[in-house]
Amino acid sequence: MTQDKLCLSCNGDGLLMDDEEWRYTCRICGGSGFQPQHGRVYDRQTIEVDGQNRCMD
Repeated sequence: MTQDKLCLSCNGDGLLMDDEEWRYTCRICGGSGFQPQHGRVYDRQTIEVDGQNRCMD
C-alpha cells in the first residue's frame, strides 16, 4: 500500500484504539485501511456508546 492511499485516521490498520486500549473498527474507512475514494465518510451514523464512552458494535 502506498502512504497516500492509507486512511489517516487509523494509519491503514483498519482499527482504532482508545486510551484504555480497547480496539474497534475505524469508522472513517470501515476497517479497510484505505481512504474513502469519493470524499465521503464510510459510515455517518451515530455510534451507540456505553457509560465509559466505548463503542457498542
